Amino acid sequence: MNTHHLIGIKGSGMSALAQILHDMKIPVQGSDVEKPFFTQLPLEERGIPIYPFQEENIKEGQVLISSAAYGENHEEVKRAKELGMTVMEYPVFLGEFANRFTSIAVAGSHGKTSTTGLLAHVLRAYKPTSYLIGDGTGKGEENSAFFAFEACEYRRHFLEYQPDYAIMTNIDFDHPDYFKDVDDVVDAFQEMAQGVKKGIVACGDDEHLQSLHASVPIMYYGIDGKYDFNADNIQTSEAGTSFDVHIRGDRYGTFSIPGFGRHNVLNALGVIALCHYEEMPAEIIKKQLESFGGVKRRFSEKKVDNQILIDDYAHHPTEIKATIESARQKYSTREVIAVFQPHTFSRTQAFLDDFAECLKQADHVYLCSIFGSAREQNTELTIEDLQRKIPGASLISEEDMDQLSKHKDGVILFMGAGDIQKFQKAYENVANVPE
Repeated sequence: MNTHHLIGIKGSGMSALAQILHDMKIPVQGSDVEKPFFTQLPLEERGIPIYPFQEENIKEGQVLISSAAYGENHEEVKRAKELGMTVMEYPVFLGEFANRFTSIAVAGSHGKTSTTGLLAHVLRAYKPTSYLIGDGTGKGEENSAFFAFEACEYRRHFLEYQPDYAIMTNIDFDHPDYFKDVDDVVDAFQEMAQGVKKGIVACGDDEHLQSLHASVPIMYYGIDGKYDFNADNIQTSEAGTSFDVHIRGDRYGTFSIPGFGRHNVLNALGVIALCHYEEMPAEIIKKQLESFGGVKRRFSEKKVDNQILIDDYAHHPTEIKATIESARQKYSTREVIAVFQPHTFSRTQAFLDDFAECLKQADHVYLCSIFGSAREQNTELTIEDLQRKIPGASLISEEDMDQLSKHKDGVILFMGAGDIQKFQKAYENVANVPE
């Protein structure tokens, strides 16, 4: 069997794909920059070889898969062309791979990763399931019935997929370096819907998804309206959230999740709808929802003395608002402190006022310097532009993380899609947290 060589193997999707191939007994290796990333840990645990980028990695007979982040000027891609070898971009390969199974693509501007992780957790208790999650987690089953995977809208990559089902969580304007406006994003999702083969599960509470049209059935779920699947009687406790589910008006049962916040109820409801459509027994769904441990970098908690530190990928105003809401629901008697690192200058510029408004919902705000993208041009925008819009906001760096120690009983949210984790690590070092 030919070795699959992944160019950019430390990317979250690429790392997950490598894990899947390895689990399916397919020889796999990859290359990347030498800087360490959390996504390489599961590769190392499986013994998957990781090499530095160099043209010598390319050998005839390999199946070559490249991260969409690397173009024809990359040294390994150029070497492959010289040898007359085909290089498949990650979305293209993933689209062909998904066709081997009953595939479920999870799409949405927000909530893709959490929903994909929850879906995989529930499905695998019913039938063998392979899955690819955007937090860098992948699992392959050689005799899979289902393949659940995250489908990203950026640069319309998800148009390479023709899944059996799609779960669509919401549509929002993001990636302003690519999409012109929210209508441009809607058009992308509409085009993606045309490629779905069996059915779409969509959030009816999202006004943009309400206008969706496709040649397959669309099942809507939500809280605010009358949909095919509705959640009501939502209750929270220290253990999480419970809610009743009605299917087209008929009571289906009461379900519980460990998470908090409206967005987590909606994510669970989308999974319930898909699993019900595939005739999974309700008792299995209930049991799996209750035992879901979450995904990486989505409200990941750590206790330090009397403080709660939470690592979260939130990098869009909608996501920040949801993360703060979850913290307030779970820790209603504590102050909530936001430590936020904006991700990309283009996104920060486009949502400057929105970032300010949602961060004001925290009791205290600390801002890290903007994490820029290599694709961006130089800009005059600085973190001080955001600071001026948030009364009382402070700037923070790795060298002065001890500022946070004064919030003795606080819930500290480290939010961002760049390298915000280094700020949490720096604070843990100040607080003498053991490895």
